[in-house]
Order: sequence, then C-alpha cells, then structure tokens
Amino acid sequence: MRYTVMIREDEEGGFLASCPDLPGCHSEGDTLEDAISNIKEAILCYLESLKKDNLPIPMPALFETIDIASV
Repeated sequence: MRYTVMIREDEEGGFLASCPDLPGCHSEGDTLEDAISNIKEAILCYLESLKKDNLPIPMPALFETIDIASV
C-alpha cells in the first residue's frame, strides 16, 4: 500500500511528518531524510497495531495537487 505523507519544515528546525489517512500518526526528523524514514517506521507500527487488535486497515485516500489562480 502507498500512503501519502505530509512533511512540513518546523519553525524551530527539522521537519514534521504526518500521515493524513492514519489519525495520530506523526513523526519528525532533523533532516528531510530522517523525517521520511521516521514516518515510514511510524506507519508500519501503526498498521501492525491495527492488525494486532483486529481492526480494519484504512485504505489510502487519493490526493491530487491543484493550482489555484489568484482571486
């Protein structure tokens, strides 16, 4: 499965990462690469926890980036 992650630069340094399809699944890293690696691990742990508790695995949502003209 492929999940979309959102990564933002933190005002205090480093990067914050989250997975919108998995509520509460967040991570961070000092570098972009660290943040990506850490969110992958967080997603795997999240999914393993759901599986262990016999809960449904959320299907990834489809995301599209669109340009909005200035109003």
